[in-house]
Amino acid sequence: MYRFPLHIVRRAPRLTPTLQTPIKQYYHDRKQSSHPHTIKPSKTELSNKQLTPQNLETAIHSLFHDGLVIVENAIPHDPLDQLNAKMIQDAYTLQARNENSPYNYNPGNIQQDPPPTREYFSKDIFLNPLAIQITSTALGPRPKWTFCSGNTAMPPTSTCPPTSQPVHTDADFDHPSHPFAYVINVPLVTMTPENGSTEIWLGTHADSGLHVQEGAHGADRASGRIKVQELEKRRAVRMPCQPVVPKGSLVIRDLRLWHAGMGNWTGNVRVMLAMIHFAPWYRNRMRLELAEELRPMVERETGLEIPVDWVFEEEALARYLNRGFGNEYDFSQEP
Repeated sequence: MYRFPLHIVRRAPRLTPTLQTPIKQYYHDRKQSSHPHTIKPSKTELSNKQLTPQNLETAIHSLFHDGLVIVENAIPHDPLDQLNAKMIQDAYTLQARNENSPYNYNPGNIQQDPPPTREYFSKDIFLNPLAIQITSTALGPRPKWTFCSGNTAMPPTSTCPPTSQPVHTDADFDHPSHPFAYVINVPLVTMTPENGSTEIWLGTHADSGLHVQEGAHGADRASGRIKVQELEKRRAVRMPCQPVVPKGSLVIRDLRLWHAGMGNWTGNVRVMLAMIHFAPWYRNRMRLELAEELRPMVERETGLEIPVDWVFEEEALARYLNRGFGNEYDFSQEP
């Protein structure tokens, strides 16, 4: 076989993300990494509660190409710790319901709502300005916040060893092919592969229609599962990843992205909140239910449209652990 002389062979330069390498060229030319892009805001950005244009561009670019971006150090730890202590107690209460527990796909992954009362409702968590800045830039002014829940990975038991969810998409319905909703995930502790960090399949938001799914919404508790042959095809292009997500981070994920809740191999409950911001033009029917005492704080938030049913605190506390879960929520839109 003829080989070109070395002095004739042209080798492509190895690109690294520098000021001299535009971010667009870097993302286009680099090998597709399985690891998500992480933004680490400066002290000034955190003080101003706003990312710089450069970091905002990085976030939007990552959402467009990968379907996910992580923003570290976005939330102080104290409110996370307070909420985590309460939600761990609630998690064991829900787990004790056994077959009536609000689990998604397997009993080790529980869908769990946070308490909707002033004591546990921190603006840094639920109305985070960096999250709102990113979603309003990506989706348009004043996205609609209509869903607030969470995924809890329970420690293993003798009857429920660590078990993964099937890879699935939350967009288990006929949905637009362009971005229409972003999930704001907030882990209350550092997430690792050991305690059930979510498995993510970057880039799959671009191919998430019903043609790659099995299990119909409403008819199957495990709806939105990605077909095995589609998983193998995608694995050959870009492997999945279980990232380490430091405590205090935001994970912003396209609703269409393939992902899977993973088993928790530790002895500690791992809670991750999930809020959904829908595009202002997207006609989703859902509404939040919050305690009346939160009304002044929520109505002062001008960056989001927040449809709310206000109830007395006693009613909110009596209801939040008995809400629907899984397919009982409808992420589609009205005609």
